[in-house]
Amino acid sequence: METQLNNLIRSLEFLREITDKRLALHFSNDRQAEFSYPQLAIEGDDTPLNQFIIQHQLNIEEYIILLLALLPHIQPNFIDTIVQKYLPNGGDFAEIGGVKGSNHRGMLPTGETALFILGGTDVRRRMITAKYFAPDHFFAKENILTLEPIRDGEPRMSGRIIMQPEYVDLFTTGSNFKYNFSPDFPAKYITTKMDWSDLVLNPKTAQQINDIKTWLDHNARFLQEWEMDKKVKPGFRALFYGPSGTGKTLTATLLGKQFRKDVYRIDLSQVVSKYIGETEKNLEKIFQKAEHRDWILFFDEADALFGKRSNVSNAHDKYANQEVSYLLQRVEDFPGLIILASNFKSNIDGAFIRRFNAVVPFFAPSAAERLQLWKSTIPPRAQLAEDVDLSLLANKYELTGSSIVSIIHFASLQAIARGSEVIMKKDLVEGIQREYEKEERVFTE
Repeated sequence: METQLNNLIRSLEFLREITDKRLALHFSNDRQAEFSYPQLAIEGDDTPLNQFIIQHQLNIEEYIILLLALLPHIQPNFIDTIVQKYLPNGGDFAEIGGVKGSNHRGMLPTGETALFILGGTDVRRRMITAKYFAPDHFFAKENILTLEPIRDGEPRMSGRIIMQPEYVDLFTTGSNFKYNFSPDFPAKYITTKMDWSDLVLNPKTAQQINDIKTWLDHNARFLQEWEMDKKVKPGFRALFYGPSGTGKTLTATLLGKQFRKDVYRIDLSQVVSKYIGETEKNLEKIFQKAEHRDWILFFDEADALFGKRSNVSNAHDKYANQEVSYLLQRVEDFPGLIILASNFKSNIDGAFIRRFNAVVPFFAPSAAERLQLWKSTIPPRAQLAEDVDLSLLANKYELTGSSIVSIIHFASLQAIARGSEVIMKKDLVEGIQREYEKEERVFTE
């Protein structure tokens, strides 16, 4: 982290020298004089900023634009203080661009700021600079930084330079930014402290999960080194179906944990709208942010969005089917892993089923699997009363993994409340009864 900080300090000094040099040239009598960049030497290491520079092979102009995007987050008055040197009595200096924010009191760099610092009054160099903000440049394609949309009729380059928050965090603190749930981002980051050893899966399910792991491990090589990127879609689409509590969400989070990918669960209650076109807009916000983030998108209770299409009998049905068509296209184009979860495979539209790379069943655990779950869920510090027979409980009561966790939780709290570390049979049985009652099932001791 110290190296990254030193490199940022050196880079800001470099940017200050460039900006000052450009302004000095502008206010001189010879604006056509040759402009050259001073030397910049930064330490090489494996910090995120250096890795980004190497990975994208940034040229000096791209690096300067990156620094301009970072400025408001590091030194809010950076450009203002340099301009004041040349305009001590104040006044507007339109050539350098910049805008004021509603909260931020310093100058926020715009595309025009980059045009001036990199190109001055040289039209050719200004046009070359503008290409760095084009939709086909990796800045925009990978959603790293963009120009803020402006009102119709105003110059495109007058939009402020906006760097996505995860890159701001990555380049300044080295941390991995997590998006917060909001109306503009109706998805929640999910993770787990559990490991694969805590998950008990049917052998058929486990094999298909291993297939997904194989894709995550080797698909990039298949597409690039084996030159199949023209023939095969880059993403992977999986349907997890089965009863609640059988490990669908846990499996998604464990895949993210193993392969160091952020997992975001989409809140469909915030996505699906009765208003025509709103569902697509809400989904687009998620897909746009996720496009180049290497995330896993997890659509829980996916029936609400990916359910069977209806026969067209009115305008609403027509637009509902258009939503499905939009989803099909968007899901197919997503370059990462998308997981849909449903209690029933039959609830999902057949058009989606045909496009899934994997359709993974999650079964209610067998008696042997339930025994394994009971044993693995007992807290390390707890003891079982002498009359507790986990084998008997596993054979007699049909429970899912999440239900068993809830029962152990309940019984353990009862033990703690008694000042004991012994889990009693009566508390386990009461916990089982409560779980049965939740599902309106008949319970017998």
